[in-house]
Amino acid sequence: MIDPFKKINDDDRKKLLKNLEAQTFQFQKNTSILSFIKTNNLLGIVLEGSIQIIRTDYEGNRAITEELTENDVFGSKISFLNDDECEMITKEDTTIIILDYFGIINYMQNGSEYYNQFILNLLEITMNIISERNERIKILTKKTIRNRLLEYFDITHKKTGSRIIYLPFSYTDLADYLATDRSAMSREMKYLKDEGIISVKGRKITLLSK
Repeated sequence: MIDPFKKINDDDRKKLLKNLEAQTFQFQKNTSILSFIKTNNLLGIVLEGSIQIIRTDYEGNRAITEELTENDVFGSKISFLNDDECEMITKEDTTIIILDYFGIINYMQNGSEYYNQFILNLLEITMNIISERNERIKILTKKTIRNRLLEYFDITHKKTGSRIIYLPFSYTDLADYLATDRSAMSREMKYLKDEGIISVKGRKITLLSK
């Protein structure tokens, strides 16, 4: 997780947000927020709380496309917020900042050190978003639920270096993230347990075998 205000002190942060005409929004848990912030050129930052970006297709199938937490960045283009099948739901009380993309690009005093640092931070965050998207593509290209689960576990294991995985969301949300049915996923989880590949205790999953 990269702080978009990394290496920017509080005073410069306040000046930056004021000059960029940032808007702050606060939402309660389980609020659909897209209608409040929708614009063609927004860039958003989660200050606290968490948000899920969800797509629901014409058959009613849900898929979580992004899980946003503190300091995460989202936007009209990078998060496909202009898609009619997309919605944003807060998972807890949440505060966000909304910036105008062209306001950032056209900021006249862009020679300031804190502005340049802000742009560098956004570029680093964008690279991370691309990496996470590639991981998701790698998971979803697996044809079976079993292999999607195993790929997700393997990617998480390589990131943390630990065979113990703590799911950041519920099993229902995991099924949505894997774009599969919850019941079918639960059956595959049971098979993996019975085969001694994983052990499961709540949201704690331990990898027992490669």
